[in-house]
Amino acid sequence: MDKETIEIRWHGRAGQGVVTAAVTLADVISTEKDLFVQAFPEFGAEKRGAPILAFNRISKKPIRTHSQVYYPDIVVVTDPSLLGTVDVTSGAKEDALFLMNTTFDIELVRKRLSLEEKKIYALDAYTIAEEELGRTIPNVPMVSALVKVTGLMDLDKFTKNIRFSLGKKLRTEVVEKNMKTIDRAFKEVFEG
Repeated sequence: MDKETIEIRWHGRAGQGVVTAAVTLADVISTEKDLFVQAFPEFGAEKRGAPILAFNRISKKPIRTHSQVYYPDIVVVTDPSLLGTVDVTSGAKEDALFLMNTTFDIELVRKRLSLEEKKIYALDAYTIAEEELGRTIPNVPMVSALVKVTGLMDLDKFTKNIRFSLGKKLRTEVVEKNMKTIDRAFKEVFEG
């Protein structure tokens, strides 16, 4: 981690596991020595399918800020239907990295969102989740792709830690299916 603090803003839809993704990332990253982490949602009266936000802060020093992330270093978009509907670029830092769950042409997305030279990574998390879990819940593939493209954590350590984290709340067979989504996300995420 090069920066002292990294701020992440997650864009998704209620019911897709966006909040769970932020919490899972925090749970896994919290095992790293000398790192402090936060995960929290922005909640309102959202109904299933409504646009929602979740946030992470990862820092080398204690985190005293408790507001939402207005100027993210990383923007994660878990639902491609939000592109053009929600301003996912709002406040993004000049060197912000974007990770998107999409099958859209990345150059078209870059042009449409005026992302010029920003780093954009993409994967088809819906297909990965559908084929491995039988449900289109993109959270675990997106967390995995995020760790891979940012280098926030050694991938072997991440795999071990996320297996433990998922095992706290899921049955063994569901954990194993999620581990397959992780392997695929590592292989299938690409820079656009």
